Amino acid sequence: MANFYLDNPSLKHHLHHPLMKRIVELKERNFADKDIFDYAPIDFEDAMDSYDKVLEIVGEICGDIIAPNAEGVDHDGPSVADGRVTYAAGTQRNLDAVRQAGLMGVAMPRKYNGMNFPIVPYIMAADIVSRADAGFENLWGLQDCAETLYEFGTEDQCKRFIPRVCAGETMSMDLTEPDAGSDLQAVMLKATYSEEDACWYLNGVKRFITNGDADIHLVLARSEEGTKDGRGLSMFVYDKQSGGVDVRRIENKMGIKGSPTCELVYKNAKAELCGNRKLGLIKYVMALMNGARLGIMAQAVGLSEAAYREGLAYANERKQFGKAIIEFPAVYEMVALMRAKADASRAMLYETARFVDIYKALDDISKERKLTPEERQEQKKYGKLADAFTPMGKGMTTEYANQNAYDSIQIHGGSGFMKDYACERIYRDARITNIYEGTTQLQVVAAIRHVTTGTYLNQIRTYEEITYNPELDGAKKQLIEMTAQYEQMVTLVLDTKDNEYIDFQARRLVESAAHIIFGYLLLQSANSCDSFRRSVEVYTNYGKAEVLKNFNYIQAFNISDLGFYKPEVKA
Repeated sequence: MANFYLDNPSLKHHLHHPLMKRIVELKERNFADKDIFDYAPIDFEDAMDSYDKVLEIVGEICGDIIAPNAEGVDHDGPSVADGRVTYAAGTQRNLDAVRQAGLMGVAMPRKYNGMNFPIVPYIMAADIVSRADAGFENLWGLQDCAETLYEFGTEDQCKRFIPRVCAGETMSMDLTEPDAGSDLQAVMLKATYSEEDACWYLNGVKRFITNGDADIHLVLARSEEGTKDGRGLSMFVYDKQSGGVDVRRIENKMGIKGSPTCELVYKNAKAELCGNRKLGLIKYVMALMNGARLGIMAQAVGLSEAAYREGLAYANERKQFGKAIIEFPAVYEMVALMRAKADASRAMLYETARFVDIYKALDDISKERKLTPEERQEQKKYGKLADAFTPMGKGMTTEYANQNAYDSIQIHGGSGFMKDYACERIYRDARITNIYEGTTQLQVVAAIRHVTTGTYLNQIRTYEEITYNPELDGAKKQLIEMTAQYEQMVTLVLDTKDNEYIDFQARRLVESAAHIIFGYLLLQSANSCDSFRRSVEVYTNYGKAEVLKNFNYIQAFNISDLGFYKPEVKA
């Protein structure tokens, strides 16, 4: 099988972005670990070489083990008996392989037996794994929960739990309940403190919990009696070894079948408070969700890549009317746009990851010493960009994953509807990405304030000021025209001062900003690597048409017509 890292040159392109110099500098603290750990890098080049070599191992495991197991895992799925989950045989082989390769705890500090990787190479591994099997990424990627534990847990908790994750134990985040999905303020799982035992006990039910029978759980629970909102919720750490939690059932899902989605019953489950009381939702879950959304972006990008490759291969092999179907305009247009969407999604993923990397590293440093005024300004800048790009990226990349999966099946025709071809599984796996960790509609709610405050437009202007190669002038001109239309749209909508109308048009405004940002990110890639040139041209043509469509809709819309879209009030 192919090595899923080496066969995709765009990955190395994004890994070696100029901003990585600053990221590594912050992450490695002047390479102080080299005097303590023999595997720590001695300089920037050594660090980058380490990321490259580990990603090559990830690519090899994905090509040789995880991808070949994917169809069997999809067919077999996990099972539950006596309150415990048993993974599909292929899933267990996958876990064994990544554990033996030491690929758990990749982003954790070395003092806890991690590799201390920045977010960029860690997310790149998630991208590669998702291309092989998106369901398995849900198990491997949940080690990111350890980041929340590291950020908000006590030193004692970090010392006890994080090395276990680095050694291969799995995690889950237990948030949603039967009556608390997107509205996590409604969580009612009860946390009761026992003065006698000096510990917390959890009672209640959690639903739709990914990898719910994990070894270590982060749990959102109501610690303040008599409360009904987010201010009464706290975060807890539950250790499976303590007992008290059983899996009632595994959901019978449409896709990502290798990842058990569980309903959990807590019966006097002993747990530890993580961080401070009452900040569970307000602070800790928000941080956890942002990290999870970046992981879902990686999952979506991997799926987009997989769908594109399946569609391209079939279009080249399948012959109709005496020639390969890729020679027909209706098909080669689809294939070219799939490639452009995958490339644009990947560019957005790693731009966002770089912003998060710098912000998180400076946040970590601030716990060790006081930041300089320049560092505080840098932290503020990248924190704001990470906050803006995460919902936009999660919303757009997951929609593109679904579109690419749809088009891959369409290219396959009737064969794509059959389980003989991987595109059928990819289509089912992709469908959840724009639902969990916040639907696309919720991402728009989070992103619209960055339209109204000008965050996106300011960043677009920053991209516009970059010097691009002359052969890219045509694409840049289109992006400038799109930006002018975007500004007009924003003005038209905001000038109404009607909040309901602004919310109604929010999706069109966020999508338009995204098309311009995606276009500029591709333009930057093409500026240093000519292999992105086709994707730039295809995507800017596509984006221009989409922005114009949104512009025409907003310009022609009569605000008085908003009432026609509202649900009828029933007596």
